[in-house]
Amino acid sequence: MTQRREIVLGVTGGIAAYKSADLCSKLVQAGHGVTAVMTEAAERFIGATTFEALTGRPVHRAMFSPQEGFHQGEHIGLARRAELVVIAPASADFLAKLALGFADDLLSTLVLATTAPILVAPAMNCEMWAKPAVQRNVAQLRADSIHLVEPGSGWLSCGQVGQGRMAEPAEIQAAIEHLLAVSRM
Repeated sequence: MTQRREIVLGVTGGIAAYKSADLCSKLVQAGHGVTAVMTEAAERFIGATTFEALTGRPVHRAMFSPQEGFHQGEHIGLARRAELVVIAPASADFLAKLALGFADDLLSTLVLATTAPILVAPAMNCEMWAKPAVQRNVAQLRADSIHLVEPGSGWLSCGQVGQGRMAEPAEIQAAIEHLLAVSRM
């Protein structure tokens, strides 16, 4: 069992959200404290109850809520608690928000407010992944010291075959454990 660390798991919209539940379970089993933050689009693919059952914690969705302390707002409370922020899946839309510094929901605002390392695991259609705009955003994220677990290649839910599949939970977990090990104080 690893040393308990506090991880915020951001889940954005995409069919790969089902893999996020597996990742969440693996992180909890490894002894980490995990708090899930879901975007509105994520809730169209997987229910908050799944993450609440896996973590034993409420799922956060709203920017201002008494769960983390109303005087701070959810984005500040969660940003301060996080030792690592993981976004899996990270949709093309969310990658663009991060690259441009948008803050229009709890997850994007939390990312701007945290000083913790950030890891993203993109997932999208192969043609979307290959677009110059998406690749520019990925390059900007790397330049901004955001860590990335590259999407894999294979069959996609849209029926195409190509790069865009979210990395497997075990691969993302390995990247998480590495980041937590190098960020120990």
